[in-house]
Amino acid sequence: MALDDLRNSPMMTYLMNALDRGEDIGHYGRLTFATIASHFLTRDALVAWLAKSGGFDEGKAKALVQEVEARDYNPPSRRRILEWQAKQAFPICPTPDDPDACNPYRELPMPEDVLEHIAEYREQQFDAEEAATK
Repeated sequence: MALDDLRNSPMMTYLMNALDRGEDIGHYGRLTFATIASHFLTRDALVAWLAKSGGFDEGKAKALVQEVEARDYNPPSRRRILEWQAKQAFPICPTPDDPDACNPYRELPMPEDVLEHIAEYREQQFDAEEAATK
């Protein structure tokens, strides 16, 4: 079921197909995949998918999964994905000219804890900006 959920996102399907072919999806491609897929797959399944990336073995995959979990990374926004894409050769977003594409928050049902974490961050950001203007 979780893989089916991920495949509802054209970008995640594109990344999963590239991983199945053993392509190196780049650092930011792996980070994008890991931060999104970590909410849909088990740790072991996520490690297995990441280890398919060319030049990226199981040890490196485990380290990335541990980092994503330890830092409690939220899935990146479309804007962030496009910024990251510009920093590497592999295109993370297969259709960057489509303004509706590659937005995990639009394409996938994000868990409530992710949405709450983002809301808390925005509130803290607002409070910090308010304090800076006083």
